[in-house]
Amino acid sequence: MKIWTYDKCVSVSELVSYELKRPSPLIMKEVCRALGNAAADDSKLLLLSSVGTVFCSGLEPSYLIGRLSTDRRKESSRIAEAVRDFVLAFIHFKKPIVVAINGPALGLGASILPLCDVVWASERAWFQTPCAALHLTPSGCSSYTFPQILGVALANEMLFCGRKLTAQEACSRGLVSQVFWPTTFNQEVMLRVKEMASCNAVVLEESKCLVRSILIPVLEEVNEKECQMLKQLWCSTKGLEALFSYMHSKTTEK
Repeated sequence: MKIWTYDKCVSVSELVSYELKRPSPLIMKEVCRALGNAAADDSKLLLLSSVGTVFCSGLEPSYLIGRLSTDRRKESSRIAEAVRDFVLAFIHFKKPIVVAINGPALGLGASILPLCDVVWASERAWFQTPCAALHLTPSGCSSYTFPQILGVALANEMLFCGRKLTAQEACSRGLVSQVFWPTTFNQEVMLRVKEMASCNAVVLEESKCLVRSILIPVLEEVNEKECQMLKQLWCSTKGLEALFSYMHSKTTEK
């Protein structure tokens, strides 16, 4: 994922560039730091875009097993707190967040999209939150935002059954703003970002405040509950056994 900020001259400054294919507490902390820097500079908006062909693949089960097998109580708290702070950074970011997705967005990569303000996707993009299959509970406030945006039926399919949404399906249900052809995706995104950046910075920020401020306390509470649930799950013997079972099933499938 790349994080860019746009100033009033529409110049681009790269704050951080790395692949967020498998977010870890360290990477999530780096994203939080980058968002903090972007919040304090003179930019008008922030653009998140992917490096390579994958936007985000979510938490890696093998990473969780490796960490939780050493000190389950300590590591479950550490990882859950990293997820909580990562999501809070998006909830509290005051400038508009634009997301350009040119490939798969899984797990947290899909869950945080409703916390952003404009989401543009390539036809090649798809979205999935395979929480139950990975023996995880929802995160990124998706237990609240997905039913609100997608409707309860589709949200349950995504969160409980791991249903995969195409870019067009995501657009038709309101998770994505617009879908563009892959060969012209970057040009279409940059054209629209520059149009947004031509607006007054105060107007952009205050408009976002009007749209988002009433939801912030709700999102904070949901995020806290989701992370507490993940912590309890990771801290339990059954939770760790479920992760081992998932990895074993994947190994036997190969």
